[in-house]
Amino acid sequence: MAIQPHYNRLAGRSLERIAALSDGVFAVAMTLMVLDLHVPSMAAVQSAADLARALLALAPRVLVYLMSFLTLGIFWLGQQTQLSNLSSSDRDLAWLQFAFLCAASVLPFTTALIAEFVTFRLALLVYWANILLLGAMLLASWRHARRAGLVPDDQAIAVACAIERRILVAQALYAAAAALCVISTWWSLGLILLVQLNYAIAPRLPWLRQL
Repeated sequence: MAIQPHYNRLAGRSLERIAALSDGVFAVAMTLMVLDLHVPSMAAVQSAADLARALLALAPRVLVYLMSFLTLGIFWLGQQTQLSNLSSSDRDLAWLQFAFLCAASVLPFTTALIAEFVTFRLALLVYWANILLLGAMLLASWRHARRAGLVPDDQAIAVACAIERRILVAQALYAAAAALCVISTWWSLGLILLVQLNYAIAPRLPWLRQL
């Protein structure tokens, strides 16, 4: 009599389905963030000068929007890099990926929060906690994949270490940026943006070239 496989050994094995769901979640999150940018009210704009002032007042929201768009782009790319270096998935990895996507779907809220209360340290820390959770879930997914043998045997150790090192270094830099809110939340946001630009644009800063 054939032994029946346990359901949990069958569930969540498709990397393609995880990637497809991720693309949809990230696309929606990226779209939702722009809805927080509102066209200036006609009642408050009577001249070109009024319009210019109204647009200038939107600058902090635009900055936070662009910063968060970069955040989602960086983490989407990080997730896709991981998935492309796996041979298969399992149920535990799928749930870790769902937790990662949950953190990604919250970013429009934390973006709106920091845009509305840009000078409040608590708002900045909530925003940073969102980034921290994204990194933690990405790292947990990768470490589980290595423990569970989901990384191909011919995958170089150097590649596996490079993926993990990138997550840890990025999170350390984000934490340093968050710590600057003791001085000013604007300093924190500025450093977060620099970190994101460093990871989004090559070549990177010389002192981070190997990270």
